[in-house]
Amino acid sequence: MIQNILKGLQVYTGTYSLISKLKLWKYFVIPMLISLAVFILIFASAYGLSDDLGEWISGIWQWDFGKVTFTAISTFISGIILFALGLIMYKHIIMALSSPFMSPVSEKIEEYYTGQPAENHTNTTFAKQFVRSIRIGVRNLAKELIYTLPILLLKFIPVVNIFSTALLFLVQSYYAGVSNMDYTLERHFSYRESISFIKKHRGLAIGNGIGFLILLFIPVIGVILVLPLSVTSATIITVDLLFDDDEGEHIGFEPFEIIENR
Repeated sequence: MIQNILKGLQVYTGTYSLISKLKLWKYFVIPMLISLAVFILIFASAYGLSDDLGEWISGIWQWDFGKVTFTAISTFISGIILFALGLIMYKHIIMALSSPFMSPVSEKIEEYYTGQPAENHTNTTFAKQFVRSIRIGVRNLAKELIYTLPILLLKFIPVVNIFSTALLFLVQSYYAGVSNMDYTLERHFSYRESISFIKKHRGLAIGNGIGFLILLFIPVIGVILVLPLSVTSATIITVDLLFDDDEGEHIGFEPFEIIENR
């Protein structure tokens, strides 16, 4: 698992060069604008609501002693909760809205590594891609909320809250990786087959998702580049897995060297 997580992160090192080499930036213009607009809207709302939620929670403290401290802690925890929920919403909104633009990117990267046109084994169309992306998003959102809400409650427990932060980060990472990898898998597998495939390689999905979340912590630039870099990385990973399993060739983690040999 740890080895695959590191591999999932390693692939990010060549993504920027690959996007430039294949001239893929034009496909990312609209998704980058969507990402920036949604990020500003959701996280400005979360920031504004954190004080109100903190004040509401502090209402349970009926004593004057320690009231200010309890209010400050409540506001801080409220900010974390709203940030986590905002991050969940942000991921799924931008991935669903960007789906039609990601498929061409995935196809061109697959063609680049395999040396042949990307095949559409599931007869997917623009409309089907959008519907499937929404379906994946709703499914991931439901799963994340089921796991995230109990984890957030652990933050009220001293010491344990340190581990809950790491666990929350891994959960968020996994479902980001699921959506990114499905942009390629939608041409090869049905919805259920895709989910099953990613579960078998969850370490790589987590690694890709960790890169996704790390980019979001880079002010402005991270929000703009998060989709191009994470989707390209996930496509490389997925193509590697698909054709390594089918043809016995390993093409993903050393992309530029492999293509030169071919």
